[in-house]
Amino acid sequence: MNVMTWIDLSLFFVLFVLFIYIFVTVTITNLHKVYLTFHFTMMLWPFCQFALKTTADPDVQLFYVKLAFIDSILLTIGWLLFTIFLTGKSYLLRKKKTLILYIVAALILIGVIVNPKQSFVLPMHGGYVERSYGPLFWLFILFLICTIIISLYIIYSALISNATQRIKKQVTHVLKGVLVLTVFVLLDVFLNVVLFKSQPVIPGMTSLGILISAIFFVIAIHRDKIFDLVTIAHQDIIDTLTLGILVLDDNETVVEINRSLLPKINLQIGDRFDLSALTPLEQTASAFRLFQHTYLKQPMERTEVEVFYTSLQAYINITAEPIVVGEIMVGRILTFQDRSELHRLIAETNQQNEILQERNLALIEIQNELSQTNQKLKQMAITDSLTGCYNRHYLTQYLEQEIIENMILKQPFAIILLDIDFFKTVNDNYGHLVGDVVICSTVEVIKQSLRETDILARYGGEEFIVYLPNTNHTQANLWAEHIKFMIEANKVHVDEVAHSVSITVSMGLLSINNFAEQYAESPTNQLNDLFESVDKALYQAKNAGRNQIVEIIR
Repeated sequence: MNVMTWIDLSLFFVLFVLFIYIFVTVTITNLHKVYLTFHFTMMLWPFCQFALKTTADPDVQLFYVKLAFIDSILLTIGWLLFTIFLTGKSYLLRKKKTLILYIVAALILIGVIVNPKQSFVLPMHGGYVERSYGPLFWLFILFLICTIIISLYIIYSALISNATQRIKKQVTHVLKGVLVLTVFVLLDVFLNVVLFKSQPVIPGMTSLGILISAIFFVIAIHRDKIFDLVTIAHQDIIDTLTLGILVLDDNETVVEINRSLLPKINLQIGDRFDLSALTPLEQTASAFRLFQHTYLKQPMERTEVEVFYTSLQAYINITAEPIVVGEIMVGRILTFQDRSELHRLIAETNQQNEILQERNLALIEIQNELSQTNQKLKQMAITDSLTGCYNRHYLTQYLEQEIIENMILKQPFAIILLDIDFFKTVNDNYGHLVGDVVICSTVEVIKQSLRETDILARYGGEEFIVYLPNTNHTQANLWAEHIKFMIEANKVHVDEVAHSVSITVSMGLLSINNFAEQYAESPTNQLNDLFESVDKALYQAKNAGRNQIVEIIR
């Protein structure tokens, strides 16, 4: 070999080092890396077949033969890896069964390199241009067939799976390449190895198969862009969005439109976009005119509008935003979002809110009625049904607490127990209805004579009791006289009676002014003691001739 040959070889290695550098450092996907490795191994086979015929040295020829078959092993493994990555089944590489495949490939590779006792390849006519093959070669062919079967199975699984149409399209290209290469390799083996003694060798069959399969990939790469992953991902993302997307250049020409928008707008890539064609109903036209003004007169501003289209029976939110590069607008992005469902939900929510509000008002009304009813029931529980004043039960509960406080604070108080004189005569002479009128009239007179802090309660039939808090015996005596006078002066007019009815009352007055005595008894017992005392005073007033006051001072 001359110096020029070595220069070319040196340049080849430099270029190869640059290829490895780019391969390792540039950010590309695993699929790209596998394909580049696969494509590089495809180049080596025809190169080795050519180089084999350029030398007469048997050792160099053997080197190229071994390099060719080492390349074919790598080509087989690369093809399988490429198939796995392309079909998205990279998880298969993590399985232990895959390791067996690598081990077998490594053993065959070692056998090819070592060629023990020429069990892989034997020279013919003193060289390796024409050669025969040993058992290791047939083991290699078996490995090749098994690898092809595995690749075909993976491809078949991908084609019958639920993979996207894009994946299936890529797998179809791989299938064509596998079939072409397999046919040519098996023909090469059959015609040039099995039948080499009966017919002349047909050169370049495997190389031709590699070339045709590579052409399939070149066509697919340029026509279908199966490796343009960024574009594919970009298009897949845009097409899967429910948001309608329209991309325009600076001349308002459509450069991108996704599937969500296509059924709603009559535009194709390359058409000129006319904003006036989107004019909505009159009821939203004013908002759209403002949007249109901003769109046309202020193109660098982002603008948005929501309008209703009768043709679509939908509320559409339209957003226009400029695409700016280096402070220069190079296009626009328009997004179209269907908000009909949102409006429907809002309408349903408002309707539900109205229903809930009506129910709340009804519940509030019921609550008010219940509250009023409870108040009435509570009032009925503590008042006398005939006169409307407090009943004995309420007075008893009230006075139990009052007595304790009065004893602690040493506040004087008085209790008046009064009884209508000869009330039975009123009932007998005029009837019970007139008697009820007399009782009610007497209660009104007593109420008018009392202070706000005083308590009036019906003690029994025609007996009433008055509690005068914070009142000494002098004041209590004056109040009792005043009440007695007012009752006696009261003239009760009854429709059924020709003349007015007058009554008098007898009173027992109990004044508590001395707190030196300690009450060890319970409030109930103390109250019973007070009631008993004032009752005795009333009894004395009746026995003394009625219409008078008997006072007991403690």
